[in-house]
Amino acid sequence: MSQRHRLPSGPGPRLGRRAFLAGGGVLAGGGLALLGPAFAAGASLEAPALDRGDRIIPAEARYGMVASREATATRVGVDVLAAGGNAIDAAVATAFALAVTLPQAGNLGGGGFLLVRPADGSAPVALDFRETAPGRAWRELFIGPDGEVDKRLARYSHRSVGVPGSVAGYADALARWGTWPLDRVIEPAIALARDGFPMTRALARDIARSHERLSRWPQSKVVVARADGGAYLPGEIFRQPDLANTLALIARDGPDGFYRGPIAVAIADEMRRHDGLIDEGDLAEYRTVLREPVRGTYRGVEVVSMPPPSSGGALLIQMLNVLEGWPIAELGFGSAATLHRMAETMRRAYADRFKHIADPAFHDVPLAGLVSKDYAASLRQGIDLQRATESSALGPGEPKAYESDNTTHLSVMDRDGTAVALTTTLNFAFGTGIVAEGTGIFLNNEMDDFAARPGAANAYGLVQGEENAVEAGKRPLSSMAPTLVLDGPATAIATGGQGGSRIITSVLQFLVNTIDHGMNLAEATLAPRIHHQWLPDELRIEEGFSPDTAALLEAMGHRVVRRRSGATVQNVRRVAEGYRGFADPRRPGGLAAGPD
Repeated sequence: MSQRHRLPSGPGPRLGRRAFLAGGGVLAGGGLALLGPAFAAGASLEAPALDRGDRIIPAEARYGMVASREATATRVGVDVLAAGGNAIDAAVATAFALAVTLPQAGNLGGGGFLLVRPADGSAPVALDFRETAPGRAWRELFIGPDGEVDKRLARYSHRSVGVPGSVAGYADALARWGTWPLDRVIEPAIALARDGFPMTRALARDIARSHERLSRWPQSKVVVARADGGAYLPGEIFRQPDLANTLALIARDGPDGFYRGPIAVAIADEMRRHDGLIDEGDLAEYRTVLREPVRGTYRGVEVVSMPPPSSGGALLIQMLNVLEGWPIAELGFGSAATLHRMAETMRRAYADRFKHIADPAFHDVPLAGLVSKDYAASLRQGIDLQRATESSALGPGEPKAYESDNTTHLSVMDRDGTAVALTTTLNFAFGTGIVAEGTGIFLNNEMDDFAARPGAANAYGLVQGEENAVEAGKRPLSSMAPTLVLDGPATAIATGGQGGSRIITSVLQFLVNTIDHGMNLAEATLAPRIHHQWLPDELRIEEGFSPDTAALLEAMGHRVVRRRSGATVQNVRRVAEGYRGFADPRRPGGLAAGPD
């Protein structure tokens, strides 16, 4: 199993400047039937999954690639690359643009993680700009008078806002690895907020879906509604003058323009008026953290991902280690044998998440054990290949013995080989739905990612332990998984996704589809997925898998639930001819494109 495998790139015609604009509905159009019969039977590790003339193919470009969930923001990043900026310049410009064009997920009021590998082939570095609990937070912050978790407080109140890290993270990344000044990188976002852009169907839909929550707050209504109070229609020009002014202050004053001065005062005043916890001191004291990425190998290919307080990297490496012990390619894509093994692997990884992963500043995370191949072997040996394990009978493992929904992701590579995987989040669409008066900034509800009470599920159904309890200054556990796949001195793939607890399993299946089944970026992204997170004890499967396969899984004891994943992955890959990219169409509006 240690043999090094070539990552198959797959044949296909040169596309030049062609870009793939995800329009949605692809999976609903027939699932596997669109991709060809080779998916059902599996494929050689060395051969592409499909060799038909009608293959689904990713975007191609010669001099770099940007993939994000929103087309206008992607084009901002492509323009930066075309003008000579590097991958960090493009990623930061795209992230600031997403705060304007995708305000339900892109943000200034949230936080996230960034993974970068410089063009010189030096070691990848992880940048943590996750939100932190305010200094006045306490353990029972979200426990109501009846002793139960008050879900409204945890998800929709000013108390649910963590100290934002996005602005600090973007600025820090640019200062460390970028080549352009901050004001130049932010300029496109300022113009988009000031002059407006056509309202997209995706944004109009998400505003409508969040109408009740947004309409509770006058300042939020000011942002998302027309001057006459009506809803924007797709195609109407959507302007955000307050956000434009906020971005201009950050461009002029750097991070201090957000964490000190009038913006900080506006956020703190908003908190004081509504029993929130963040004050000026919390904002002024926020700091990013450089971390050592978590690293592993899968069939000889090196995989690098995000360490705690994200669970993404540790669970991804752990699951790959377990799967490596089986001949996944021979078992075939979409077979009951493959899906059973994946589901049981996921179940055990998420059980470990409950107990072992939290902010490493507050909890001793047994990271080396979690990603140990020996630990993976012990987990694999405990899996019955004919029968599903009841989650109620399965607790977290003992890795110490082996020690030696709203998020957005973007992936960028430049012509010199710098690779960036950046995931950022507000948690829910538009976060709390609260806008600090006069700023245009939607504030996150990331405090719900803490365990309000050990054993109580959060909004994504994740059950978490005491290790992730609310504590002042602590960073909540995350499922974000920005990931790089290395090929010696070069970076082969930059990937990551959005979708809450489903991010990790989506990235996992994208990598398995690429490495084991030989699919190209488009095929590996479009292929239907499964998800199991230990609790609730159910196996979610997307449309596209055979009903016979679902019946076989049920006969093995799985509680099969057919449900669209909702998670998306944004992928960029370096190939001999240049770069390829693909934006997951499970949520419409994404774009992968690059300069040619």
